[in-house]
Amino acid sequence: MLSIDQAKQSVRQRVWEVLEREGAAPPGVHGHIPNFTGKEEAAARLADQAAWQRARVVKCNPDRAQLPVRVRALREGKLLYMAVPRLATPKPFYLLDPAVLTVPFETAATSAGAAEVAPTVGVEDMRPVDLIVCGSVAISRRDGVRVGKGAGYSDLEIALLIEAGLVSGDTAVATTIHGSQLLDEALPYADHDFSVDLAITPEEVVTCLSGRERPPGVMRERLRPDQLHDIPALR
Repeated sequence: MLSIDQAKQSVRQRVWEVLEREGAAPPGVHGHIPNFTGKEEAAARLADQAAWQRARVVKCNPDRAQLPVRVRALREGKLLYMAVPRLATPKPFYLLDPAVLTVPFETAATSAGAAEVAPTVGVEDMRPVDLIVCGSVAISRRDGVRVGKGAGYSDLEIALLIEAGLVSGDTAVATTIHGSQLLDEALPYADHDFSVDLAITPEEVVTCLSGRERPPGVMRERLRPDQLHDIPALR
């Protein structure tokens, strides 16, 4: 029997192969959050949702697939938090405030642009988050179980925010994906993984009802030695 990690990797490989075969993501998608075709349409569909329209503070991943989400958030005057790649700085989130940015939002909302123009903040200096948008490799239509690219950073980012009281059970979690990443089957998960409430493709919006409680915070007994060494916020 496959371990959870092996089962997840099998799902990733299958989805990456389908995306490449269909031309739904650029070549070289393996190992990454897919930069899928139709990401702008998925972002627009997300913006029609009540969870987005209510949100004043959004936390979004830094991947290219969600760049239209981040740009739209800034254009609509939302405060945007974006993780520093690999959570590698003592203050692990970029603060993007559209009221003070002096470069185009399309530049500021990239990883390279944010590193140039946005201050970094720790959880002690952040506002409560109204909506989380994450990147995904695969999502189960059944219950919102998410498979990421395998690095574990998205789970840690949310766990840090939960532990700091900035994310609660009422904070919506959404993902934008290609239709080929939305699977009808049950997907493997560990107890430190989070699920999504909304899975949004260019063609449809799926409301997911997982019935699972979110992890209570960082599960330190599950951390790898390299994570403790390389992520200052975990020390």
